[in-house]
Amino acid sequence: MQLGRVVGNVVLSMQNDTLTGVKLLLVQPISTSREPLGRVIVAADSVGAGVGEDVFFVRGKEASFPFYPTEVPADAGIVGIVDHWTIG
Repeated sequence: MQLGRVVGNVVLSMQNDTLTGVKLLLVQPISTSREPLGRVIVAADSVGAGVGEDVFFVRGKEASFPFYPTEVPADAGIVGIVDHWTIG
């Protein structure tokens, strides 16, 4: 799992039928010090996250697991909303 911050929404005018009802969000990966890491990615949201929230996301085949039995064609998926974290 990786940390990220939701920075935007994705709106589709045409899509694969398995994406019907799946919210897609733009996620900026972040470090534990909340600094941006790398490029913004598109992730399927399985938890109801919103813009500005810190989230946990996964990449790869695991991204579609929360939508089982539907196989969502996604390589990134939001699996948790972070309330807070402490380092030390």
